[in-house]
Amino acid sequence: QVQLVESGGGLVQAGGSLRLSCAASGRTFSAFGMGWFRLAPGKEREFVAAIGRGSLHTLIADSVKGRFTISRDNAKNSVYLQMNSLNSEDTAVYYCAASPRVVSTYAVEYNYWGQGTQVTVSS
Repeated sequence: QVQLVESGGGLVQAGGSLRLSCAASGRTFSAFGMGWFRLAPGKEREFVAAIGRGSLHTLIADSVKGRFTISRDNAKNSVYLQMNSLNSEDTAVYYCAASPRVVSTYAVEYNYWGQGTQVTVSS
């Protein structure tokens, strides 16, 4: 079992920045690829970013490329999502997830999920 707890969400003005954190506990954090997904009202869950076990591999969705960065610190059992130049389209609940695969964009390949953190971007 892996327990994931997200933090760092909130209300931000368009053009602003937020840094989401996800703290993991339970099984060895470094054994998992980590991902961020988001769910906006009326929309399907969307892949945002993923990072491999040793940070060598990262994937970023086209919709956030150039604005969002994913990173991890295995010593702190944490993964981060730095979000810059936020706009109203980024308003969603953001979820952290853990996968036994190296890195994946597919939600079905993630076994463990956090409760989510709300990000609201005001225009």
